[in-house]
Amino acid sequence: MSKLRMFFEISSYGIYENWDEKSKSLPKIKTFTTNIPTQLEIEFGFILKAKKSKGKRLDWTIFHPDVPDESGETMPPFQGVVYVRNNDWEFYLGDTVWAPIHDKIGDWRMVIACDGKVIAQKTFSLLVEHGDSEIQFWKKRGY
Repeated sequence: MSKLRMFFEISSYGIYENWDEKSKSLPKIKTFTTNIPTQLEIEFGFILKAKKSKGKRLDWTIFHPDVPDESGETMPPFQGVVYVRNNDWEFYLGDTVWAPIHDKIGDWRMVIACDGKVIAQKTFSLLVEHGDSEIQFWKKRGY
């Protein structure tokens, strides 16, 4: 008898519609990209598709560019745990930009591990818009 093999893949990544954590539905992709304009409430991240892995524990981490807390101290990376709910399951790992935006600029690396092994990761660069051509680029995409 063949052993079922777990399968994980990033099915989409980039900028998403605003997401409600309490909703059962995942956010819809707007733009596939790893370059994110640094503006308030822009939603970015990726969707992981998991197959044949029901019940598996997934550990996720979001490494950010030394974002300070309210007292000015650098916050630790954001971390959490989620369990695969069925054998054909999707999970959204993402973040959004909040005020003040100047301390969010830089690379944000999102990592998901299963059984101590990295199964998905993506680095997003939050950028400051420079020049008319870049502003027009993002305006065409609805930002």
